[in-house]
Amino acid sequence: MQVANQSVSAQIGEAGGVKPAARRSPRTGLFWQLLSNRKASVGVGLVLFFVAMALFGPLLVSHDPGAFVGAPNEAPSAEFPFGTTGQGQDVLAQTVAGARTSLAVGFIVGLVVMVIGAIIGMTAGYFGGWVDSVLSLLTNVFLIIPGLPMTVVIAAYLRPGPVTIGVVLVVTGWAWNARVLRSQMLALREKDFVSAALVSGEGHLRIIFREILPNMTSLLMSGFISATVYAIGAQVGLEFLGIGDVGVVTWGTNLYWASNNAAMLTGAWWTVVPTGLCVALIAFALVLINFAIDEMTNPRLRTDRGWTRMLKLNKLEEGLSTPVVRRHGR
Repeated sequence: MQVANQSVSAQIGEAGGVKPAARRSPRTGLFWQLLSNRKASVGVGLVLFFVAMALFGPLLVSHDPGAFVGAPNEAPSAEFPFGTTGQGQDVLAQTVAGARTSLAVGFIVGLVVMVIGAIIGMTAGYFGGWVDSVLSLLTNVFLIIPGLPMTVVIAAYLRPGPVTIGVVLVVTGWAWNARVLRSQMLALREKDFVSAALVSGEGHLRIIFREILPNMTSLLMSGFISATVYAIGAQVGLEFLGIGDVGVVTWGTNLYWASNNAAMLTGAWWTVVPTGLCVALIAFALVLINFAIDEMTNPRLRTDRGWTRMLKLNKLEEGLSTPVVRRHGR
């Protein structure tokens, strides 16, 4: 019975992509697992494409995104592959130039939101007591405030621009990550390795950053990706509503000017589709990476996937062996 259980466990581990300890190679970290995952590889490829476009794209386009280079609402052609806007600007140049600001705001806001949420949530969960009560009250206040109305009100009274949009998104977006990380910290601080570290005399900061934080890496990455998707979508949405510096070329201001020029009513769809498609693709890529991280770090998903693959293999083997049994029966 013990041998059979070990055999089944080995089949589940191999089917779920989890190798035994004796067969582990140096390339078993999260980075190499991401590269071997189909969803993650597609997502990472798309993200790298947009990052390269943001960094090097403005050097490759032939027109200035703010210059009036053609007739208004000119359809896509050899000279203007994405057509021109209602003011005669090159849509391709504006799409490429807008990626730099929008992606910068999205990734910076995602990183800052993740860091603030981690500091507040982990501090509240680890120390407990009055520290937890005060920080939880602060988190709950920001959670119950409607995010979009608060964002619109704050942005309307500050100086317009990408920096203002980023500050507003950080203020309104950190609370959810703090709540999730606090819950995880409450569960991890009761583990035996934390108790052993406390008994051995290690300091609180060392326990948090050296003992507990590595066990929350996947959750931190997932929070960062979710915050980045939120930041990109919110930034584009706010600037589309006109809350921002419409003189700066971003994906949001591209859509604002397209709407202001009644692009869809006049049939100038090419002023909307490229920017909208870029926003959708970068969000899709980040969501794919988030799903892949969840699949690789969630033990329940790994076990379920292992059982499913093992059952499929057993059914296939039974299907291949059935005709042989019938011949012997005859």
